[in-house]
Amino acid sequence: MCGIIGYIGDRDVLEVILEGLQRLEYRGYDSAGVAVMTGDDLEVVKSAGKLSNLRDKLRDRHLSGRLGIGHTRWATHGKPSETNAHPHRHGNIVIVHNGIVENYLELKRSLMLEGHEFYSETDTEVIAHLIQRAFDTGYDFVHAVKIAVSRLEGSFALGILATSEPDRFIATKRNSPLVIGCGKDEQFIASDIPAIVNYTREIKHLEDDEIAVVTRQKVVIYDRNLEIVERSSHNVTWSPIMVEKLGYKHFMLKEIHEQPRALIDTIMERVDKSTNRIILEELENVSELSQVSKVVLLGCGTAGHACMVGKFLIEKLARIPVEVDLSSEYRYRDPIVLPDTLVVPISQSGETADTLAAMNEAKGRGAITVAICNVIDSTIARSADHVLFTHAGPEIGVASTKAFTTQLAMLYLLSLYLGRKNGKLPLEHEHDIVLGLLRIPPLISSVLDRLVELDNISHRFFHCRDFLYLGRGINYPIALEGALKLKEISYIHAEGYAAGEMKHGPIALIDEHMPVVVVAPMGSRTHEKILSNLEEAKARNGKVIGIITEGDHSTPQFCDEVFSLPLCAEVLSPLLTVIPLQYLAYSIAVLLGTDVDQPRNLAKSVTVE
Repeated sequence: MCGIIGYIGDRDVLEVILEGLQRLEYRGYDSAGVAVMTGDDLEVVKSAGKLSNLRDKLRDRHLSGRLGIGHTRWATHGKPSETNAHPHRHGNIVIVHNGIVENYLELKRSLMLEGHEFYSETDTEVIAHLIQRAFDTGYDFVHAVKIAVSRLEGSFALGILATSEPDRFIATKRNSPLVIGCGKDEQFIASDIPAIVNYTREIKHLEDDEIAVVTRQKVVIYDRNLEIVERSSHNVTWSPIMVEKLGYKHFMLKEIHEQPRALIDTIMERVDKSTNRIILEELENVSELSQVSKVVLLGCGTAGHACMVGKFLIEKLARIPVEVDLSSEYRYRDPIVLPDTLVVPISQSGETADTLAAMNEAKGRGAITVAICNVIDSTIARSADHVLFTHAGPEIGVASTKAFTTQLAMLYLLSLYLGRKNGKLPLEHEHDIVLGLLRIPPLISSVLDRLVELDNISHRFFHCRDFLYLGRGINYPIALEGALKLKEISYIHAEGYAAGEMKHGPIALIDEHMPVVVVAPMGSRTHEKILSNLEEAKARNGKVIGIITEGDHSTPQFCDEVFSLPLCAEVLSPLLTVIPLQYLAYSIAVLLGTDVDQPRNLAKSVTVE
């Protein structure tokens, strides 16, 4: 959720922190702040609102230093305001925090009885008081931090400065992401790699409850017993240019157009070109996969919709029963996990708190876990038994696009692989699906070339306050995803439904003011039934927008507007049908003037429960 960054070295610390916060603003943009060690003191500057407000405030403040921390906030405790903005200070201690301290009220009451005064509504301020309290009783910096965080329940990633420690700072974490960037005579911490990729690609990860002491020359990592931990670094493959807009107006638009490349990068290395068979080297030695009797797919939001598509794929291609669970609900329902259950958590960031907790619940009950995620060395990737990485590259726009289609691609590959392992998928069927998958990226490119056609539809309907999205079968989840995209970035109320359910309630909403977006590609055995649904919508004066297949002459007669897609096999159609829905949401949001990349109340990576 929130973004944190810290730096020590010879560069202008304010320049490093502000650039890092700019790259982290997708994680939260309710407020922002910095703390800089200037000589013998720490100066803290904070501002409500977006990072630009903080930049304006700093313009006349000539802060100079070589050590500092910064924060961009997604509010959990306390409304967005300058008072509640990070960094928080108490006495000698200045702190930035990503996460939620679940027992902060209990801790706060205890501290108040001791005479402590609090100035914000946040849970974070409690941590600064606890560290200062340990300092006051004679503990050194590292021990003070250890004592304080041992009392915390919940999640945290912390960057901590002390006025008495002008040549170092401390980082620690539990259930929240934090990376350490290592340079020559300079070190960084950050919530996410894009914040520091301009300066270093040499990265170390902290494990839960480890404490890192960061100085200009090195990073020393201690475990919870304050024993030194040797931790090797690795180089990330993302380049700085990958997190730039490259001439596009918004990151979301850039990422929509990056989908053909992202799919090629995800699929091609996993296909044996000589046999047109799937190669998943990550799973080659997992003999249990041939005996899997049930698959559970776990995800939140867009990843949850990918899971729903995955259910269709695995049941169709591998003939294994599949359950789809919202990650946030899974571990609270006492799920039944048998030894031959395969659990697949899906997360772009690999840091989604609910999905991580659900996966760990399943592991604890004896399930095999195979994660699908986009970020190497993320928490979910490190915690799963096995991991299949998508190759979407960094996704900065809060509304997911290319991460979704690469998750779908990986689910196609996993479904084919499982079907081969258990002998339920005929070889010729695998060949057909693989060849179809390889044709999808150029088909998407042809669709991207025509997206401007959707701008006319956007201009006609952007003033509407309610939309209905309908789909059937494997494209029902795509209707849900289209509705979610519109809600996320345009703030228009939209609902997705299985088209067959329209008569069971949603039809009451349809009138001349209600656009109905229908995902209706040819080839489905329910296509004729969808046409009946369209007739019912038109009979009630609904305005129908059809996502159809080129050459379909029957569906347009029931539509007010259509956008046609190239013909492909029904089982592969979600990879195409989602593209115009992503762009339709984008185009409408632009017309409404909303902040496309940073929609209100949302953050890219949901690292708190």
